[in-house]
Amino acid sequence: MNTKWVVLAVVAFSLGAAGGSMLSPQPAGAVNKDMVQLEEQVSQLLQGQQDLHSAIDANSASIKTLVQQQVDSVNHLATQMSSLQSALQEVQANSGSKIDTITQQTQGLSDNLQDVQARVGKLAQQLTDMQNLLQSIDSKVSGASPAPSAAPGGTPGGSQGTMNPGGSGPAGNTPNAGTPAMPPISADTLYQNGLRDYQTGNYDLAHQEFTDYIRNFPSNDLASNAQFYLGEILYAQGDYQKAINAYDAVLANYPHSFKLPDSLLKKAMAEQDLSMRTAAIRDYRDVIHRFPGSDASRRASSRLRDLGASTTATTRAR
Repeated sequence: MNTKWVVLAVVAFSLGAAGGSMLSPQPAGAVNKDMVQLEEQVSQLLQGQQDLHSAIDANSASIKTLVQQQVDSVNHLATQMSSLQSALQEVQANSGSKIDTITQQTQGLSDNLQDVQARVGKLAQQLTDMQNLLQSIDSKVSGASPAPSAAPGGTPGGSQGTMNPGGSGPAGNTPNAGTPAMPPISADTLYQNGLRDYQTGNYDLAHQEFTDYIRNFPSNDLASNAQFYLGEILYAQGDYQKAINAYDAVLANYPHSFKLPDSLLKKAMAEQDLSMRTAAIRDYRDVIHRFPGSDASRRASSRLRDLGASTTATTRAR
């Protein structure tokens, strides 16, 4: 019985010692070691957070720089676009007058080419006529030359008088009497004179020359050109109403003229200069409708834009 209690007491003591050992606080060294590890971890976390913050700041700065560069690029592009738009507006505003100036400068060259084409077919005939004239003169001179040998020495006074057709004295008058008078100025020369005077600004003389051309050569190929240039001269002189009448004459009298597009365009321009807005818009649209793709059509479209009018509308029958 006593042995049993002794064993129980020993077991209880052992259990108590073990429990006390478990419940007793750890040594100070172990606690300090855990704290140090915890502080190191916290420090590492703080350092990581700081590094992350620095990286975010660096990235933000880079992004901000890139955004600023893009903004600067957009602003620069906007400035360039604004300058380009202003330049385009200025060109558009001045396109009509610039095109008119260029067209007037090149119109003479174009007409000279047309004139050359019209004259090629006549050149052979003119050369033939000239050759025939020279042969006629040569035959008359050759026919007069044998006469002096028919009466060597001749008879004084009366004998020479009876041989006037072959004699040396009257013979000089005979060819002159039979030589035809100088022909009047040719159509080509008259037209070229008028064109030259028009291009050099001698409008009064050019007007007279083109008028003479139409009166004397109404069926020639360049008669419509001459009529058109009468309108151009009047337009340049500021007489817009008479210019309209001259352009109308081209449209009415020369239905196959290559000057039809320009005549209708310039008529509309003269109407615009006379503040006849409705008529000008109508004729500009008529140019576009009747002569699509032509230079006159492009100029008419530009004029309509300047007037704030559309290029499409019902055109009147002509």
